[in-house]
Amino acid sequence: MHSTPAQPNRAAHDHEIESLAEFDEVVAELGSLARFRVQAVDLTDRTDALLSVDAAGAVFLGCPMDPEAAARVRATGALVFPPVPDLPFDPYRGFVYSPDELFESLDKGYEATPDARAYGWFKRTKADGDVFASMLRAVHDDAVSDALDELLVDTRVVGVMGGHAMARGTQAYDGAARLGRELARAGLTVATGGGPGAMEAANLGAYAAPFDDGMLTDSLQLLAKAPSFRPSVTDWARAAFEVRDRWPGGGSSVGIPTWFYGHEPPNAFAAHIAKYFANSVREEGLLARSNAGVVFLPGAAGTVQEVFDNATPNYYESRGEPTPMVLVDRSHWTERLPTWPLLQALARERRMEARIALVDRIEEAPEALKRLGG
Repeated sequence: MHSTPAQPNRAAHDHEIESLAEFDEVVAELGSLARFRVQAVDLTDRTDALLSVDAAGAVFLGCPMDPEAAARVRATGALVFPPVPDLPFDPYRGFVYSPDELFESLDKGYEATPDARAYGWFKRTKADGDVFASMLRAVHDDAVSDALDELLVDTRVVGVMGGHAMARGTQAYDGAARLGRELARAGLTVATGGGPGAMEAANLGAYAAPFDDGMLTDSLQLLAKAPSFRPSVTDWARAAFEVRDRWPGGGSSVGIPTWFYGHEPPNAFAAHIAKYFANSVREEGLLARSNAGVVFLPGAAGTVQEVFDNATPNYYESRGEPTPMVLVDRSHWTERLPTWPLLQALARERRMEARIALVDRIEEAPEALKRLGG
């Protein structure tokens, strides 16, 4: 496994401190933390600084610190939200996740990973209706949204939607991977629902973008030995990390999964993973950030929902000018799940009519997206 990808710097949110390096920079430059928000930074070795600086109006979110330092900053007018013990996640986190973080301890089996433990916590606390747990989930999801906004500022993002059941080793999976590679090579940031199937394939393609074409062919062969996350998430994930280890330093993309569907693990090819507890927040966030358009691969109920979740703001233009929507596989979207005729009817005589397309083959999707203005 490899190191966490570089994270955005402080320029995006000038009064947020999300790392020890940023903390030291602010203290050295300003000699004050007044009105700053310090987010999930371990300050146990910065007691001297905390005892001497002005912290009026500052907020410390989940920052470990010496009790004397905590008392001092409170006395100068700061709010201190201490870390919550015994959680498998940090509700105040300053950055989105990396695959290495979520899959830490995979060598002991998927059940030992932070991802699996967070899902277990979610299932337990959701069942008992604990209001404190509900608050922690909400704080976590808001922190993830904030981190995702910082990550994607001034970025052209194209969403790729599709079903989780698409198996490795199939023609459909290979095509979705080639699609992700072509979109990434065109300078777009690929964003998916972050799970297995079509989502993983598109993230894999973006990961493969910097390499020669043979790398993706070889990777697809390696992955085919574990076609699905069932029956073993461990074997499925290990195959992905085998690809990452053989070809380190792949291209960057985004995955936006949810513990609401925690039985579907995140994939390891998205460099940045914005994982949520609330599926509604996750769905809205994924589509809203796909400012260069969305490609919809064949899927079932979830993908149909995403089509119309995206169509609604395009119809009302609530996010401004409609963004491109490309549906792939004519027979799927007109016969098996006849979504296309309804989408056409909605779009008729509106500006979104010029921003929707239906193509037969996945290879046609990038050109259709470009033609629609993506």
